[in-house]
Amino acid sequence: MTMEHRHSMEITAPSVAEAVERGLARLGLKRDQVEIVVLEEGRPAISPGGGIPARVRLTAPEADVEVDPDLEAAREVVEELLQRMRMRASTSAEWTEPEDSREERHALVEIHGQDLGIMVSRRGEALSAMQYLARMITARKLGRPLPVIVDVEGYRRRREQQLRRMARRAAEQAVERARTVELEPMPANERRIIHLELREHPGVTTESVGVGRSRKVTIIPKAAADAEKPESG
Repeated sequence: MTMEHRHSMEITAPSVAEAVERGLARLGLKRDQVEIVVLEEGRPAISPGGGIPARVRLTAPEADVEVDPDLEAAREVVEELLQRMRMRASTSAEWTEPEDSREERHALVEIHGQDLGIMVSRRGEALSAMQYLARMITARKLGRPLPVIVDVEGYRRRREQQLRRMARRAAEQAVERARTVELEPMPANERRIIHLELREHPGVTTESVGVGRSRKVTIIPKAAADAEKPESG
């Protein structure tokens, strides 16, 4: 008697339909290729007592799912860390393509579940710590470095979009006022997003100033930066 190996994934979303859609996209399968179990119907945010996300489990034969060893290694490491933290959650993993040819793609491990607010409190410090550990352990497991990003229900993506909008608004202010604009202190990974967003901006340059937790990005109008350069000759 042979046993069929099966691949399961739990997904949470505002509705059952959206959870199923997300799961199918991550598995790269069609609806008739998976078994779907609704674990939590959920309720809208406008309901009395507040909203509850829907949660579904998608299961498919392992043969139908292309398993990438690197992605699976990163996902298993995050799963182990969550278990040690006694957190009930599920994970999924996918590759994220770099924004330019000078960077390599990252293994994105997404954490899904309820009561995960502690992971993103205080600017996501717990999430950043888990990501650091995940990168170290995954590298040891594979015998080589692997850029791993750990996210919770799209938190990093939403934060990145927020930072990009902030960067563009601050750049406009710097150019209009012809003066340097200082942003709030933020960790290195968030400062990097600001620098990348404004790298090709025609009117400003960016610098990181300060030390430790006080380190921040300054956005400098190019006219002011050029005026401060010493004359040659």
